[in-house]
Amino acid sequence: MRIWDKIVEGMNGLGIAELLGLSMPPVDDGGHPGLRQIGFTIGVIALGAKMARVDGDVSELEVAAFREFFQVPPGEEANVQRFFDLAKRDAGGFETYARQVAALFPDAPEVLENVIEGLFSIARADGEIDAAEADYLAKVARIFGLESSRFERAKAAALGVMECEPCVILGIDPIATDEQIREAWLRQVRANHPDRLIAQGLPEEAIAMANRKLALINDAYDRLRRQRGLVAA
Repeated sequence: MRIWDKIVEGMNGLGIAELLGLSMPPVDDGGHPGLRQIGFTIGVIALGAKMARVDGDVSELEVAAFREFFQVPPGEEANVQRFFDLAKRDAGGFETYARQVAALFPDAPEVLENVIEGLFSIARADGEIDAAEADYLAKVARIFGLESSRFERAKAAALGVMECEPCVILGIDPIATDEQIREAWLRQVRANHPDRLIAQGLPEEAIAMANRKLALINDAYDRLRRQRGLVAA
């Protein structure tokens, strides 16, 4: 059964409010296959919707940013919209969803970093990130247990406004040696490769996030190589 079939089946049985309020266990078990995928999907939709709400009315630009960040599988647009519309009613309660998503990936901070990157994209969609949005992002990152370097990398990837942005994305100092740059690139590629997430049983929405991050990592490495006149790897 596809992940959205499971979610809709649960929604029909429990009611959408109850389903969104479920606390998903951190791993699948034989009696509840796919709960990790379901927990991630529901949690990220809720966090995205509440990110859009935190500064007041939800704008079309914010909705569009969510759809770009959370790439909806073809044919599931209506289902995702139903969950999004429910969660966007107010910004309260986001901590529950942040804890749920964090519990699913205690050993995969790169997944949580990708979620923060998407939330940054939603926050800046309709203009500058205001104080309420910045506070929301900081609180979610804190619940996720993200290191400041990961938070800054997510910000750089989403906003592209930081000094030596490629350095931030690769997690290196601007004065790093050529070999250190290459090692950092390889480390980031391994950590963010979609195959790792597929092996962990993540839904396709998470795989799409990883693909975007991998493209950013490769682009950052290429930019630094061009700046330094390095030969192709």
